[in-house]
This record gives sequence, C-alpha cells and structure tokens, in this order.
Amino acid sequence: MADSRDQPLVLGIETSCDETGVGIVHGTTLLADAIASSVDEHARFGGVVPEVASRAHLEAMVPTIDRALKEAGVTAKDLDGIAVTAGPGLAGALLVGVSAAKAFAYAFGKPLYGVNHLASHICVDQLEHGTLPEPTMALLVSGGHSSLLLSADITSDVRPLGATIDDAAGEAFDKIARVLDLGFPGGPVIDRYAKEGDPEAIAFPRGLTGPRDPAYDFSFSGLKTSVARWIEAKRAAGEDVPVRDVAASFQEAVVDVLTRKAVRACKDEGVDHLMIGGGVAANTRLRAMAQERCDAAGIRLRVPRPKLCTDNGAMVAALGAEMVARNRSASDWDLSADSSLPVTEPHVPGHSHSHDHDHVHEVSKENLYS
Repeated sequence: MADSRDQPLVLGIETSCDETGVGIVHGTTLLADAIASSVDEHARFGGVVPEVASRAHLEAMVPTIDRALKEAGVTAKDLDGIAVTAGPGLAGALLVGVSAAKAFAYAFGKPLYGVNHLASHICVDQLEHGTLPEPTMALLVSGGHSSLLLSADITSDVRPLGATIDDAAGEAFDKIARVLDLGFPGGPVIDRYAKEGDPEAIAFPRGLTGPRDPAYDFSFSGLKTSVARWIEAKRAAGEDVPVRDVAASFQEAVVDVLTRKAVRACKDEGVDHLMIGGGVAANTRLRAMAQERCDAAGIRLRVPRPKLCTDNGAMVAALGAEMVARNRSASDWDLSADSSLPVTEPHVPGHSHSHDHDHVHEVSKENLYS
C-alpha cells in the first residue's frame, strides 16, 4: 500500500445508505470517525426508505463534518484531500454526500476523490491491521452486497470473482428477522438470539453449493423462503416457533456458505490471507467460523472491529488517502453519483481536474470550517 513516508490527511464522506459517516485519517491512522445514523427512522417501515435516508443525510451532514474535524483536532485547511462515496448505493443518498464533498473541496481548494463503496470496505482494514497485502482476497457481506473480490491494487485493480444472484446476506437477515417479529435491522438481533439456540436444530438448505453450481456466487433467496415456510408451517399447526433455534440454524446456513466459498477462493487463487468486511462481518458466528476454517487451511484472517465493518466515513477516508499517496488523479468537478458503480472502478478519476480557485472569495473560505 502507501509508502510509510507518505501520510496524507484526508476527510471521507459516506452516504450510500442510512449512515451519514465522516472520517478523517492520517495515512493509515484513524483520527476521527463520526457517524449519524437514521436507522431508527426506518425501523417502523421494516427497511430503509430512500427518501427518508436522503433527508436525514441533509440534516446530519454539516454537524457530522464539524464533529469529525473537532475530534481529529484539525481544520479544513490542513486536509490534503476530500474523498466521497460515489457509488454504489441509493441514488438520492449518494447525491447528498457527493454534493457536500464537491462544495467542501471547492471552497477550500482541495482535490476531490469519488471512490467506490465496496473498495472502501476493503481498504478500511488498513486502519485496523496495517498495510494490506497485494493481492488481497476480500469477502464483503452487507445488506446490499455479498461479494468475493480479488484486489491486486485497491486504487485501480479490483476483480470480482463472485457475487449474490438474488438476496444479499444482510438482506436475508433482515427478512427473516421480520418474519420472526424481531424488528429491524435483523443482523444484530438474529446474532443475539442465535447465541442461545442450536445451530443444528433445523437443516436449512445451503444455496449454490452443489458440484455444478457456480464456485463463488451466492444465493440466499431459497434459504430465506425455506425458513419462512418452516415458520409458517409451525404457526399454522398452532405450535410455538423456537425463535432461538430458528435464528441459530438460519445463521449457520448463511455463515457456512460464506466461509466455505471464501476459503475455496483463497485456495484456488493461491492467496494465503482473507479479509472480511461489510456490515455482516460484525456477526460473531461469521467471525468464529471464518477463523476456524482459515486456521485449518493455513490462511491468515483479517476482520476489522465491528464499528469499521458497518458503513462509515473512515473507510472512505482510508481509500482516499491511498489515492493521494499513490498520486491517483482526482475527480472532476462534474463528478456525479452512480448507484451501480462497478467494483472494477475503485475510484472515478478526472481528466481535467483543476484546483485554481482564485475566483472564490477568501472570506467564504475563512467563514467555513476555519
């Protein structure tokens, strides 16, 4: 990764879903990680409502930037660059972050870097465990993504090996939690209930694990349907649903498939380490099974602490710092949000980026975040 002598100070903004995250890093050192979540506003709907998320980002943006700068003990003038999630994610939510980052970077004459949400989830591990090896094998699991990625260079070369063909792992957790009347979001609550259940109580299916199935793709739709029907059958028969056993057995099925395919990918590609990121990486059973299987296969496991697994500004700042350290081209001022930005594009480079801001009134700069 970045040369140890290069220590750029970068602010990152993340608004791809329902978390307004602003992080500040100095090289690979985390200085601030400020987050404002709108999850409580979505809970009554049983899922994220895009318009609600966008409005929450608008309200939280300036206070969260203020909090991050204060926490880091720096001013906007000290920064070497501004990074922002340009995609993938919810279009409206992304636009709030991109617009804020462009205004902020323009006002202070700082280079702007539109970066990829998934690549950021990989890069954040540097803040926890130091420089990532190259290539890096990454298993990213969240509400919107279940992906196996091979990165030879996190700033320019990320290759997808496999992805979900229907429901992502996090989405399946949310849906099963809803069927069990456990609330939203589903990941943390199912993890909690599963600790008191029997993971072998119910033999739920493992999708796409047959000899003729794609080696690295994921499918959790069939599992979700199987669990839902099992629960419905119990209720129709007037029997109590063993919530803890259902949670444990469902979670075991998801984690089994994720870790099995990730370890297989490492072996097939000759990579002796595995990085796991994304919101579902906070799951305790996933961490434990991954460690067991990696140890057995002689693979080194890297998983950031739970707070860095969920969406946050620190991961965006981490990737932005790599862009600066490696002299990657900054994004143009017409940078736009791309809700389907492919992971093969770790960042959105510009071609004619200019930092000539002589026509911007200095008084405006002094009044903003000085």
